[in-house]
Parts: sequence; C-alpha cells; structure tokens
Amino acid sequence: MVRALGAGRLAAVHDQITNCCRCERLRTYCTRIATEKKAAHRNDAYWGKPVPGFGDPNARVLVLGLAPAAHGANRTGRVFTGDGSGDFLMRAMHAAGFANIPTSRRVDDGLRLNDAFIVAAVRCAPPGNKPLPEEIAACHPHLVAEAAALEKMQVIVALGKIGFDAAWRLLAARGIVIRPRPRFGHAVIARTLGPTVIGSFHPSRQNTNTGKLTAPMLDDVFQLAARLLAD
Repeated sequence: MVRALGAGRLAAVHDQITNCCRCERLRTYCTRIATEKKAAHRNDAYWGKPVPGFGDPNARVLVLGLAPAAHGANRTGRVFTGDGSGDFLMRAMHAAGFANIPTSRRVDDGLRLNDAFIVAAVRCAPPGNKPLPEEIAACHPHLVAEAAALEKMQVIVALGKIGFDAAWRLLAARGIVIRPRPRFGHAVIARTLGPTVIGSFHPSRQNTNTGKLTAPMLDDVFQLAARLLAD
C-alpha cells in the first residue's frame, strides 16, 4: 500500500513536470535537438520534453544530478539514460546494491532501482549543459514536489556543484538550514536534522575522461550511502 501511494503521488508530479513550459529557452532548445537529432540516433524518436525522476517510490536515497543530456535523457525520456554518464553512474549504483543492472541504455532495458530515486536539478537539457540561474530556480518546485513524495528519504547524493546547491535549497524549503553551508567537494558528508547530504563529482564525460572522477571514487560515494542507511 505504501508503494502504491508513493507511486500515485509521483505520477501526478511527473505529469506536471512533463507538461512544464516555464523556460522558453530550454523548451526551444530541446525541441530543436529532438527534431534535428544526432546522426547516431537519427532513427530514434526523441522524448524532447522535461524529464521526471526515476526509481523506487520507497527510496531512502535521492540521487540529485544536473540536467538531462541533449542526446541522453532528452532522447530516451529517462534521467541518466542513453549516454556514458548514465552507464558510469549505474555501474557504481549496481555495485552498491541500488540497481539491478550496471548499465542505463534505454527505457525498456529492464533497469530497476532499489532504495534509490534519481532526479535532476533542471529537467530540460540546457545548451552547453549550462542552465541559467533563473532556469534552475524555475525548476526547483519540481524537485520539492518529487522529494515530498519520497517519504522515506534519508540520504541525498548530490552530483556536481549544481546538484549540491539544489540539495541545500531543497532542505531549506523544509526548514533545514546549516550556516555556514558546507563547501562542495567529492565525498563531503554533511549531516543535518533531516537527510544526510553526500557530495560527489558529476559523472560527466568531462570529469570521467580526464580522471577527475574515477570509478573507485564514485564507488566510494555509493558504498558510503549504503553504510549510512545501515547505521
């Protein structure tokens, strides 16, 4: 019954997200990308709409990223799906027991998350992967609404500085404020009166290809999240 109630609340929130038109620049960009497509995906039907979260309605771990990739989630319609970042993330989540398979390729690939739910601070793919501050702010109510439906949330894994900042805005909306705010860093842990926040470098190609974020480093973050749940 709890899972059914949580799933029902999320479905209503997700309907609001996919029909959002608050940011004209982002909607124009996503629509153009979905029409022009990438040569490698020219036969694919692009999603091209705002991307809701994905995962276990009873999740205790919220994974908070940046935004859909233009030819990743903007194409597939599922966050962190269809690009290298998704596979890099899912390998670590699978190793820690939060995912049933170590890849995230398509919406019909059989991926299921266990005790984890993945969202993004911005739900539309931004040009250059750089959303404007006002676009981040416009998307914030979607994050608040989704998180409110995850009644068992205990840990937030924040991917990247934008995800980390979004986590603190989410907690502030719940009346949880820490001053001074913890500085972003990889594997930084901040305990609060609510969910514990763990910072992580984002699994973008820019970070993984340069070695700023390695597979063992991301493993450490999700193993840490698992240990926090076990305490």
